Amino acid sequence: MKKIFLLNICLLFSVFLVNAQEWETDLEQAKKIAAQENRDIILVFQGSDWCAPCIKLDHEIWSSKTFKTYANEHYVLLKADFPRRQKNALDPEQQAKNNKLAEIYNKQGYFPFVVILDKSGKVLGKTGYKKMTPEEYIKHLNALKG
Repeated sequence: MKKIFLLNICLLFSVFLVNAQEWETDLEQAKKIAAQENRDIILVFQGSDWCAPCIKLDHEIWSSKTFKTYANEHYVLLKADFPRRQKNALDPEQQAKNNKLAEIYNKQGYFPFVVILDKSGKVLGKTGYKKMTPEEYIKHLNALKG
């Protein structure tokens, strides 16, 4: 009985891990993974503690099971966060990386700003928050790649 219980726990944990792709925070690491797995990159510029559309995009799309499952097979996820509250401040090294990403990919400073990149970092498309279902947003992202 104990073995069956442990087996069920392990199975549940492995299912969770399959659907729980982590957001990368380093472009070079994201490009390395994208090259190894032949995937494009979704780069998201967000203000996690002050930008209402960013928070909506996170809750409605990025956190949905539909998006997580799809992205786990098709994209590498890269997040550049720009929190404003001191308690959410990033370490200086991460903030510098995010600033560099913004200099390259988000010169206008839009939030939220979603950039689809190929595995080498070339821009394939750009978008932002759209009031859509996760399925519609996935189609929208894929259409941006041309």
